[in-house]
Amino acid sequence: MSKKIFWIIGIVAICIIGIIVLKDVQQESVVIDYENQPFLGEETAPVEIVEFGDYKCPHCKEFNDSIFPIINEQLVETGKAKFYFINYAFISPDSTSSARFAETVYQELGNDKFWKFHHLLFANQVKESEEINLFTNEFLEAVLVEIASPEETKQVMLAYNEGKGDAALKKDLAMAKNLGISSTPSIYIDGKQFEGGSMNDLIDMVEEATASGE
Repeated sequence: MSKKIFWIIGIVAICIIGIIVLKDVQQESVVIDYENQPFLGEETAPVEIVEFGDYKCPHCKEFNDSIFPIINEQLVETGKAKFYFINYAFISPDSTSSARFAETVYQELGNDKFWKFHHLLFANQVKESEEINLFTNEFLEAVLVEIASPEETKQVMLAYNEGKGDAALKKDLAMAKNLGISSTPSIYIDGKQFEGGSMNDLIDMVEEATASGE
């Protein structure tokens, strides 16, 4: 979260400049283990876009609110790419608890409920100055209730308290460490870290990855 990428979303009557974080440029293609990771998009989509993020990171919230909808509309829903979220939980204890809980939601309730919960967590993020330890068990359960039945909520809470999200989170953190990630959100496209400065750059990189894979 130490450095920022500046994304220019577009020139309109009222323009919004989305700011997201990116670490140092990394040109080499790296191996990312996509197995059992939550994703959006068609299974056959030719390109993988990955966000390494932290539910307590304000820049990740900005990304989720302003940039992700464009990626989803222009690249995911069109079948050009799949979008993955992998945890790099490092900011506070809340980062770890929320990531573990989200992993448990994914394991117990599946991909669709995970993404609903994922977006709600960012929607409920507050500034650290307002609330340091927000993501208590009670809070996470209250968020889950918004998208899950009482039976599903009880199932997730039991699994969470039994530590069933731990292994998946450890896998994510180990992957982030091996890649040398030190800031969030960090974006990878087919194993290459995105280093551009606009949505056009990102779209171009996806198209280049598609062409290279043909």
